[in-house]
Amino acid sequence: MSTCKGKFNSIETMGLVDGPGIRIVFFMQGCPLRCIFCHNPETWDKNAYTFELTKEEVLAKIQRYQNYFGKDGGVTFSGGEPLLQKEFLKEVLKLCKENNINTCIDTCGYATDYEEILKYTDIVLMDIKAYTKEDYQKITGNHNIDLSIKFLDTCLKLNKRVWIRQVIVPGINDNKEYILGLKEFLKPYSNIEKTELLPYHNLSISKYQKLNIPYPLKDTPNMDINKCKDLEKLLK
Repeated sequence: MSTCKGKFNSIETMGLVDGPGIRIVFFMQGCPLRCIFCHNPETWDKNAYTFELTKEEVLAKIQRYQNYFGKDGGVTFSGGEPLLQKEFLKEVLKLCKENNINTCIDTCGYATDYEEILKYTDIVLMDIKAYTKEDYQKITGNHNIDLSIKFLDTCLKLNKRVWIRQVIVPGINDNKEYILGLKEFLKPYSNIEKTELLPYHNLSISKYQKLNIPYPLKDTPNMDINKCKDLEKLLK
């Protein structure tokens, strides 16, 4: 058994929204960004209390649910940001592929040295935070949007299947101009199979209170779901 271990926050055994089909989802600990709409602030600190698993232990947990996957399901590594734990992620993805398990990573792409990881990844869920430097800084607290764009470019170069997800927040990006700009930004990426707009909600506010972290959007209402669906039609 390997000595390298991954740090995890939680596991969802029957995920339906984290990639195609039914999936087991591992939420890994640690994230380099501080997005104003983040609903998992408990995953930010890589060294916070979590549980650790070896790649063999992860595989054993996956195989317990493999009969439910069907032809489309599999495993998704989410977070936090799974690419923060690059060495472990590479090894566990490789082991999954050796056992014919469909693999997916849910990432913001804010990382480097991930081509080997992508080799063992069947599909990428790419969380687009914004497509301009100004909006990226406002939403993530980080100005270096170039890392995420380079990740998306690499996925195109490797012809990696990509699903795009964008959170829509009232008063920030819930307008026609932003969505049409996003459509134009994504146009060169022929490997994108699906683009989904996710309506912002404040259901995580209690997590921030428990962690004694100020909630950035405390005065922002939940995004209207129907309006979000109408905006999504502009991307088709």
